[in-house]
Amino acid sequence: MMMIWSVFVSLLLFSVVRADRYDDEAAWNQFKKDYQKEYSNPIEEQNRFNIFKDNLHFVSTWDHHSKGFSLAMNRFGDLTGSEFANLFLRSQRNEHRNASLDTLAVSPAVPASLDWRTKGAVGPVKDQGQCGASWPFVVTGAVEGAWFIAGHRLVQLSEQNLIDCAETGGQGCTGGFATADTGFQYIINNHGIDTSASYPPDPNGSGPCRFTVAGIGATISSYVDTTSGDENALLLGLNKGPVSVVVDASQASFQFYSGGVYDEPACSSVSVDHDMLAVGYGNLNGVDYWIVKNSWGTSWGDAGYILMSRNKNNQCGIATDASYPVV
Repeated sequence: MMMIWSVFVSLLLFSVVRADRYDDEAAWNQFKKDYQKEYSNPIEEQNRFNIFKDNLHFVSTWDHHSKGFSLAMNRFGDLTGSEFANLFLRSQRNEHRNASLDTLAVSPAVPASLDWRTKGAVGPVKDQGQCGASWPFVVTGAVEGAWFIAGHRLVQLSEQNLIDCAETGGQGCTGGFATADTGFQYIINNHGIDTSASYPPDPNGSGPCRFTVAGIGATISSYVDTTSGDENALLLGLNKGPVSVVVDASQASFQFYSGGVYDEPACSSVSVDHDMLAVGYGNLNGVDYWIVKNSWGTSWGDAGYILMSRNKNNQCGIATDASYPVV
C-alpha cells in the first residue's frame, strides 16, 4: 500500500512539473509573438527563456492586494534586472541641491488634484527604444507643456535635437551625466528647439547636430530647480506645468509595473537613475499619488504612465531632482 501511494505521489508531482513547463513554454511563445522577439542561436534563446521564467514567476506570484499595485509581463521579460538597468537606466547618482529662488515663495492655495493631460498640455507617450537616455524625452515633454500653457498650440518637439546637439560629452544615447537641466540650458543658449517633424529620430541613435532655425517649435527663457526632496515644492511647480523628475527605477516591481499606486519601500530617495515627467497628482481610495509619464511606450505600465506614492517621505526620490522650464 505504501509503495502504491509513493508511486501515486511521484506521478502527481511529475504531472504538475510537466504542466508548469508547458505553461511556461506557452507563455514564452506568446511573449515572443507579442514583442517580436528573435534570438541569434538556440543557446541564447534558452538563456532568455530561463530569465523569462524567473520574471514570469515574480510577476505571477505578486500579491497586488497587499502591495496595492499590480505587475504584468512586458517587453522587458527576457532581461535580468542588471541588464534592464544597463540598457534603460543611467548610473545612479546621489542628488541634493538648493532651490531656485522663486520656489521658496509663500505657498499659494492649490487644487486637491490636477491632471495636465485633461487640459491638453501633454503629448502622446513616446518610446525611447534602445536609447539609454531618458532625459531628452522629459525635456521635450516639459517644454511642450509649458509652451502650450503659455498660449501656444501643443507641438511635438525633437528629442533627437537634444541627443545630437546638447553638451553631453559625446555620449548621446548612452545617457552619460546629462540631466534635464542640460537640455533646458541648451534650449536657452540655442534660442529654441526643433520640432520632431523637422528633426526626426536617427535610427543609428545619435549623429552630427542637424539643428535648423527654420525648424524651431518652441523656446524657453529659464528653468527652475525645486528644493531637493521637498514634495510640496514639487506640488507648487506642478501647478505651473509638467515637471521633470528623476526616480529610482531599479526595482523589479518598477520594471513590471502595470497599475495602481506604486508603493515600493525598497526604493532609494537619494540615488536616482531614470528621468520621467510628472503631469499631475491626486488621491485614490485615500492614497495620495503623483501621475508620472514614462518613455517606454504604451505597453509599459498603465498605458505608459505610473501612479507613484505621494507624501511618503519622497519615496523613490520623486522630488529629489525636479525642475521645470519657464517660457
